Amino acid sequence: MYRVNDIFYSLQGEGRNTGRAAVFVRFAGCNLRCGFCDTEFNSYREMTADAILKAIAPYPSRFIVLTGGEPTLQVNEEFVTLLHHHGYEVAMESNGTRPAPMNLDWLTVSPKEIRKEQNERKVAWRQPDELKVVFDETTDPKVFIAHFQLPPLLYLQPCDTGDPERNKRILQACVSYIEQHPEWRLSLQTHKLIDIK
Repeated sequence: MYRVNDIFYSLQGEGRNTGRAAVFVRFAGCNLRCGFCDTEFNSYREMTADAILKAIAPYPSRFIVLTGGEPTLQVNEEFVTLLHHHGYEVAMESNGTRPAPMNLDWLTVSPKEIRKEQNERKVAWRQPDELKVVFDETTDPKVFIAHFQLPPLLYLQPCDTGDPERNKRILQACVSYIEQHPEWRLSLQTHKLIDIK
């Protein structure tokens, strides 16, 4: 059984796949408690893999995003294989503190803090396709790069603090940082900008 907070259809709002129609499966539970998190993931319904497949089947996109919370707390390679068997391209959004399935088609790691276990990663941990760092005035993006063997696509996403004036300062600082460090790209939460889920 999987603890599922929500299943919905929308456009991917962030990172490399921005603008793609996607089926989102949001899993409940997270091993971090970030103050800026905009997701209520403590409520859930228990679903079997077959029930999830039935729920996502009506949507026309074959691109599925496994998100959370933290999906690695529940999702394993067997579940990803099942989705592949039904014709889905499978992406995951993770905080990077736990191993992700090796057979994902796309892995976004959005680290929120550096932890001891991140310094002790095993070789079996899957290399992310993109690193998406939530940026505010105190962020040093360089500390996150060292934790990966190969540099993935690098994105900075301005933190949405709920304070319009602070958000504006963060955005300006983020743009300035990218101008000085062009290996990074800007990721905006376009789903919020165009007011979709």
